[in-house]
Amino acid sequence: MAAVTQPERSGASTADGADADTVIRLAGVGVRRSGTDLLADLDWTVELDERWAVLGPNGAGKTTLLRLAAAEMHPTTGTVDLLGERLGRVDVFELRPRIGLASASLAGRVPPDETVHDVVRSAGYGVLGTWRERYDPEDDRRASGLLEVMGVAGLAGRRYGTLSTGERQRVLLSRALMTDPELLLLDEPAAGLDLGAREDLVELLTELAADPDGPATVMVTHHVEEIPPNCSHAMLLREGRVVAQGLLDDVMTSENISATFGQPLELTSRRRRFTAFRR
Repeated sequence: MAAVTQPERSGASTADGADADTVIRLAGVGVRRSGTDLLADLDWTVELDERWAVLGPNGAGKTTLLRLAAAEMHPTTGTVDLLGERLGRVDVFELRPRIGLASASLAGRVPPDETVHDVVRSAGYGVLGTWRERYDPEDDRRASGLLEVMGVAGLAGRRYGTLSTGERQRVLLSRALMTDPELLLLDEPAAGLDLGAREDLVELLTELAADPDGPATVMVTHHVEEIPPNCSHAMLLREGRVVAQGLLDDVMTSENISATFGQPLELTSRRRRFTAFRR
């Protein structure tokens, strides 16, 4: 897989005292809506060279966590620092182009008659649906190159609405990488895929995770089978609170998975691919 070139970093500290290699830092974060805690008392740090999987059942707070990391919402309590900038002190419209995002909600907002090529290159303007934006040859080359890396270069002229679910996921991953992001966020990228398409996607994510020049990555999923083998860290969430977080091999245990999903589950691993089943 082609390398994703990242901006050069000095290793210096940011204005808030965070190391320049820290891409996400949440401290005492809570999100409360209509009297319900979507997240509570959450501390979390993601470094530049880390690849995270975030797992939990429906309603665990995974999507809320990703929205914070995407600068799409602010916490009710606590602080959120992204790429050295604190939410509430930074123009999020300047911050968001530094963050690549692929999600089911985004997929549903893409105009069905938009060409695949335009879906990808329009990420530079942060828009869905081209209008009067001006693109230069470098934009076209990067969009074409990413589609080729993702194995869907032949779809460049197709309308987005005619694509299969698996094809759409690859196109959205290309779009998420269009701005050469420092942070890549994937919200259930394998949702709706059949077994073959899921394995193809996991292979792509594995190659991306193995690239030392690739962006720090956070992937949200319901299923342990979708975790790429080169993932380095994991967080398990239940009812808005952290069950466990840290190095993948320390977190991914039968005990932790059982506590996360509220069932007696046996977790097995083969070639760093996980499977879970009820005891």
